[in-house]
Amino acid sequence: MHITSLSASPSEHSRSAWLTQFALSRLEGRADQQDDILVRALPAEALLTADVQQPDIAAAVRAVEVADLVIVSTPIYKAAYSGLLKVFLDLLPPDALRDKLVLPLATGGSAAHFLALDYALKPVLSALGARHVLDGVFATDAQLRRHEAGGFVPEPDLIARLDRALAPVAARLRQPLNTVASC
Repeated sequence: MHITSLSASPSEHSRSAWLTQFALSRLEGRADQQDDILVRALPAEALLTADVQQPDIAAAVRAVEVADLVIVSTPIYKAAYSGLLKVFLDLLPPDALRDKLVLPLATGGSAAHFLALDYALKPVLSALGARHVLDGVFATDAQLRRHEAGGFVPEPDLIARLDRALAPVAARLRQPLNTVASC
């Protein structure tokens, strides 16, 4: 299985980036290949001018195209996914997510932003051909408390929801999820 993760937070130490890595840790050992794309690390000018020939952009687009599972994570700002994610998704070909499992992850300050997954992000994923969208996982700041040593501490309910969302991946591979919580 080829897993590609897209982390679209503009912040270096974001909850959404951490949640992506936590989800990947639950799938540890299942990927034959894994590409982790930090959209904020891609060349800004190439992103904004849609230069899909630029080598880093071309490699990121290709990583999505060849993936079996694409994990898309974003913070929610003003009831929508990040502009950084939008700029990257606009570079993908129309059917870039067809025949892939797609796991949407999002974080936000409060549960008031929960529906942004269903009403803002999932329609865009569908427009890119995604037909196998796993249950989205939304985490509030309170569900991912900062740890004094760095990183975050997920609430048990968040871990359970993430594991339920990832269950179809484990079932497809006929392997249980890694259930050791990490911070």
